[in-house]
Amino acid sequence: MSDAFWLIGLILAPVFTGLACLIARGARACERINVMGALVTLGLSVAVVARIIKDGAFDSVRGLLYVDAFSGLMIASIGLVGFAGSMISIPFIRTENDRGAVPQRDRGVRLYYAGIHAFIATMYFTVSVDNLGLLWVGIEATTVASALLVGFSRKRAALDAAWKYLILCTVGITCALFGVLLTYFAARIGSGNGSLDWSSLAGPTGTLDPDLMRLAFVFILVGLGTKAGFAPLHTWMADAYGQAPSPVAGMLSGVLSSVALYGILRFHTLTTMATGTQFSGNLLLGFGLFSVLIALPFIVLARDLKRLFAFSSVEHMGLMAIAFGIGGPLGVTAGLFHLANHAATKAFLFFVAGSIRQRYGTRRIAAIRGMLRVEPVLGWMLVAGVLAITGTPPFGIFVSEFSIVSAGFHGDRWEIAASIVIVLLIGVIFAGFMRHLIGMSYGIAGNNPDRFAGITPAWKSRAGIAAFVPLLIVMVWFGVHVPEPIRDLFNEIAAIIEPASREVAAR
Repeated sequence: MSDAFWLIGLILAPVFTGLACLIARGARACERINVMGALVTLGLSVAVVARIIKDGAFDSVRGLLYVDAFSGLMIASIGLVGFAGSMISIPFIRTENDRGAVPQRDRGVRLYYAGIHAFIATMYFTVSVDNLGLLWVGIEATTVASALLVGFSRKRAALDAAWKYLILCTVGITCALFGVLLTYFAARIGSGNGSLDWSSLAGPTGTLDPDLMRLAFVFILVGLGTKAGFAPLHTWMADAYGQAPSPVAGMLSGVLSSVALYGILRFHTLTTMATGTQFSGNLLLGFGLFSVLIALPFIVLARDLKRLFAFSSVEHMGLMAIAFGIGGPLGVTAGLFHLANHAATKAFLFFVAGSIRQRYGTRRIAAIRGMLRVEPVLGWMLVAGVLAITGTPPFGIFVSEFSIVSAGFHGDRWEIAASIVIVLLIGVIFAGFMRHLIGMSYGIAGNNPDRFAGITPAWKSRAGIAAFVPLLIVMVWFGVHVPEPIRDLFNEIAAIIEPASREVAAR
């Protein structure tokens, strides 16, 4: 089959799944459609990634769609987390519906699944287009689709969080639009053709005005950095992640933030090539360090489980920015590896948080006690997730964080100093997480979980197992062994982000 079939099918499959869910008769029929659609979408994503690994980058639909190794990594992450989110939604939404927490009951269920698959489709579109203007359109579409899901419960707090998310990210994306326009003018001045196709701008004939590209990247970093969750632009994240249904929060943290970072890195490559300096890398490094620093006190003093994981996302997006800011083959590869590990681990944690909230009836950390006695399997899942996200061996984030610090120690004195600061901050964050984890796992129950004993934990359902097991496998597997094709893919992406033929002239 043609390349166009796979790419168009990848984008349209979740669209058709969502439409089918809208017209389904009853919640159970909607669940079956959701499963079939999720499986088809996952299969198409695997086919596209396999095609990229085998034959390299390709375009289709007259150059409208273009995927390379970087797109392949994003498609794989969206495919894994999107499938897991679709599966875990079945027991989660079924329980919420049984408790009367889903607005409009069966109609609300249909709207939820339609929204989930529309959200997935917008992310696939964003990482599959060649034109940077269309990439901007795709990121704005992800904001609209996900904002509706954040406010799904229609409670006042959820609607406030959705509006805050929509307004702040729309302001940010408006800044990014100005950056896209400046990139267009930089191309017009540099090469005269004014193309916004990334494959053309990053190619050997692409020439960009360096001064305009510096200014463009500042607007891109501020605009898309709001969506990625860089501090101090992160203020929407805790509210949105806290109020969104847990499957949606897992997808927001696991892949949507990375999709925004994907857009930033596309412009980072162009800026580095145009200026021949580490201008954009230094900005990424600064934003990254500030994000980790800002996240620390909120993690240590957190009172809400989902908000705790939200500020952890700020920390880890900061670590990725640091890795790409340090640059070089080691830094870029470490950042990519961290992106993949974070996607699986954070989605896993938010899905666990949703199960805990349904089992205990609360998200308050102080009220979640004695998990290893009350719900041992769910308790050990929380332990595994927290150990993974804090970079404890044998989980993959330990390897990626170690690689980020190693890349810094191979840099100049500022990057060495940044690495020392990172180690200290990560150590304090680890201690904060352990304080929360010990209380939740072993503490004496302050809230009576017997009131919710009739709730069937998500992990006990077949759909729950289908969601948790693949994520857990990735979390552990990448910490023990990285397959050769994956290593080759990371090396290829590193060459895309920092082309060997256009090395940074000054560090």
